Amino acid sequence: MFSRKAGALLPKQYMRGRQLVLVDIENAVGGAAIDQAAVRWAKAHIEKVTEIAAEGHVVIGTSHIGLLSVGSAWSDLRYVVGSGPDGADRALLTVLEEDIESRFGEILLVSGDGIFADRIAELAAYGLRVIVVAHPDGLSKRLRMAAHQVIYLTDHYPHGAFGRAA
Repeated sequence: MFSRKAGALLPKQYMRGRQLVLVDIENAVGGAAIDQAAVRWAKAHIEKVTEIAAEGHVVIGTSHIGLLSVGSAWSDLRYVVGSGPDGADRALLTVLEEDIESRFGEILLVSGDGIFADRIAELAAYGLRVIVVAHPDGLSKRLRMAAHQVIYLTDHYPHGAFGRAA
């Protein structure tokens, strides 16, 4: 994890050039990420349409039932866990409440959920570049308006809520 104390040793312009990648894994697969195959599928499709910077800080939000699958299939990053309705979303929102404005220059959010719209708009107003990656049929209008750029995930996990892959 990147702490404020450690960040004080780096020039601010270096820190502001970093990329924060937030992945709502359940949104990417269209349901609970309860098996490694779903997580590997999501990771491959996200990497196919985006460019995650080598120095990017990746955070995956998941429910408690998906943590083992997520951790086994996508490692060497930060995990945040929330249970219940919108649990993973609320866990990722907690990350967005950290000192994001001074630590990162770009946010890549993999989710279409409108719960992120207000904070994403606020961070964009601070000058952070915001890219949203989502399924076209699962993207909130408010979130789409808050982002500088939207990248669509056009493939669907075969067993997810968005339907079957072609």
